[in-house]
Amino acid sequence: MCRVCGGPVRQFFDFGRQPLSDAFLDPDRVDDEYFYRLAVGSCESCGMTQLLDEVARDRMFHEAYPYHSSGSVHMRRHFERTASRLSREHLRGPDPFVVEIGCNDGVMLRALAKEGVRHLGVEPSGGVAELARQQGVRVLTEFFEEATAARIVTEKGPADLVYSANTICHIPYLDSVFRGLDTLLAPDGAFVFEDPYLGDILERTSFDQIYDEHFYFFTLRSVSAAAARFGFEVVDVERLPVHGGELRYTLKRAGRAVPSPAVAALIAEEDRKGIGTPESFAAFAAGVERVRTELTSLLRELRADGKRIVGYGATAKSATVTNFCGIGPESIDWVCDVTPAKHGKLMPGSHIPVRPTEALTHPYPDYAVLFAWNHAEEIMAKERLFRESGGRWIVYVPEVRVL
Repeated sequence: MCRVCGGPVRQFFDFGRQPLSDAFLDPDRVDDEYFYRLAVGSCESCGMTQLLDEVARDRMFHEAYPYHSSGSVHMRRHFERTASRLSREHLRGPDPFVVEIGCNDGVMLRALAKEGVRHLGVEPSGGVAELARQQGVRVLTEFFEEATAARIVTEKGPADLVYSANTICHIPYLDSVFRGLDTLLAPDGAFVFEDPYLGDILERTSFDQIYDEHFYFFTLRSVSAAAARFGFEVVDVERLPVHGGELRYTLKRAGRAVPSPAVAALIAEEDRKGIGTPESFAAFAAGVERVRTELTSLLRELRADGKRIVGYGATAKSATVTNFCGIGPESIDWVCDVTPAKHGKLMPGSHIPVRPTEALTHPYPDYAVLFAWNHAEEIMAKERLFRESGGRWIVYVPEVRVL
């Protein structure tokens, strides 16, 4: 049953038994690992694409949550530019107030804080919330829902802007979120959020975007339908070249603003491309199976030739790839990552060791699977000596290739 409208949900792919994507393991704790079924479907009534099984939020977002929004130079710049634009377009009056749902380590809000903007981050993961506080960001360490919004508006007043990045798709209970927005936002307030775009996932066969934390996979049409149920409408939309393709949606209460031409244009494009149709999901499923076959065959062939293979980027996405494809230490020696909290741990499910990125040079391997493909340009520039030494990158989005 659809979590948004209650309609029937038709499954279009089952990735099988999967671990929590960000639950990196101590080598002596592998017996305690939690698994769930990762299957995805689309509502036949409202068109919302969603997971069929929900993982309890406390299992995913907690004190030791390892993802840091500011971990990439490219993303730091993205959020700094976003802060400037949000301030310019939405913050007017003598004392505007901004709330960010899922502020993580505060990379966006600290830019506003430096400008003296009154703000509050809502972040349930205690570790990254504390990092935000250390940067001068005010943070409430809770999950955002209707009750949270009511308390914020009582204590701080209404918000001129609520912003969220890569978080709304994590929240199954959108009904409570929208009721909270209705409580929290000022009459002319705006809700701006950005999340992975289903259209890009289908077009690029980027199936690794599907994992436990990503409960919803949005299109403009499905977001518009969900917003309308709670008295909101999409008044602007913008494509973003981050995280493998995202959309930034701007919502206001219905009738408060005239939608930009971009909204109708993208709706027409989604219809023209058939995004979210049974045919689009069938083509995606065939592409996923093709990538699995080609990637595992390539790794077996290289291993048979005595090649050293590592991975680059112990990402949440990589959990889906390694576990669905059955890739373990017999195929990939280790995966390197910039996040210190992951070093010395094992990858979820696959139990591939995680090392610092400096390990790439001791000595350089023959091949590296680029799990963090959404940061390819930044990583390849940083690791240019790997290629100059004869190393080759393996990518699998949109198809399996050796660069």
